[in-house]
Amino acid sequence: MSVLLDVKNLKVDLPTERGTLHAVRGIDFQVRRGEMLCLVGESGCGKSMTSLALMGLLPRKAQCSADHIRFDGMDLNGMSEKQLRQLRGKRMSMIFQEPMTSLNPAYTLGNQLCEAMLQQPGVTRAEARERALYLLHRTGITNAEDRLRQYPHQLSGGLRQRVMIAMSLMCNPDLIIADEPTTALDVTIQAQILRMIRELQQEFGTAVIFITHDLGVVSRIADRVAVMYAGQVVETTDVGSLFAQPRHPYTRGLLNCIPVRGKTPPGSRLQAIPGVVPSLVGQVSGCAFRNRCALADSVCETDPPMVQQGSAAAPHAARCHKLDVPVSLASAMEVAA
Repeated sequence: MSVLLDVKNLKVDLPTERGTLHAVRGIDFQVRRGEMLCLVGESGCGKSMTSLALMGLLPRKAQCSADHIRFDGMDLNGMSEKQLRQLRGKRMSMIFQEPMTSLNPAYTLGNQLCEAMLQQPGVTRAEARERALYLLHRTGITNAEDRLRQYPHQLSGGLRQRVMIAMSLMCNPDLIIADEPTTALDVTIQAQILRMIRELQQEFGTAVIFITHDLGVVSRIADRVAVMYAGQVVETTDVGSLFAQPRHPYTRGLLNCIPVRGKTPPGSRLQAIPGVVPSLVGQVSGCAFRNRCALADSVCETDPPMVQQGSAAAPHAARCHKLDVPVSLASAMEVAA
């Protein structure tokens, strides 16, 4: 698959009363056509800021820079708002975390679904309405005709999120960014939404950046994974390699926190990563994970490189000085710590 999105050295800084918050600190990643890339990490790691930067929707005072953000050969970095608006909705779209605050309470669902498509030259209202009905049906919403006349408050949370998914597909975009779209839903509805997103992504051939903090979600839907910590991407690989052979100590720490059926003794204490995430306000240097890592020593006070491993067909990269430590030994040291 060819590369659709290529991000190089993306940075996002936010002014605060305590100084500059370095929310995203020089991240690199690629998204191939038709693939599902999961961007995973804990709250505050920079996942959502990354998505907003890609869509040109950052807060007004945020400062964003990058060597390049190439989307299908076009550099989004430095594009005007008018140029970005022509891409948003048509070729790039976004599913937000909370549909109730993303949908306009004053307009019917039909008006909001058809809006982006009607901005395209030559599209009639009848065509937009037909597309909306089809997508409501495909996303599992019954009585689609009636739903078009309803307002957001008349739907449940699960139905509102289905509407948001349908809206993101209205113009058949090349890329969809889904920012934790199932966080506010109960477990049963979450499973249905995840399965539907995966099916629609494969049906329409759309590339998806799926943002989540849940490794269980990652295991179910991802093709490739980028793990974020403290504003940086610390590991990228395919989903199978991530769970079978995690290379970065943070990734291993996350996986060690998850109880495994048949392996974790009943009643045993769950493992946790010691310490806390460092502040990203002001000067940040060295490995951000070093104060929580059992392998850390003086070399970790310098910025770690992103080391490429694996093969050309299945690349595996991790940002760490200690990748030469055998995984079995590293895992034993981390568990003991």
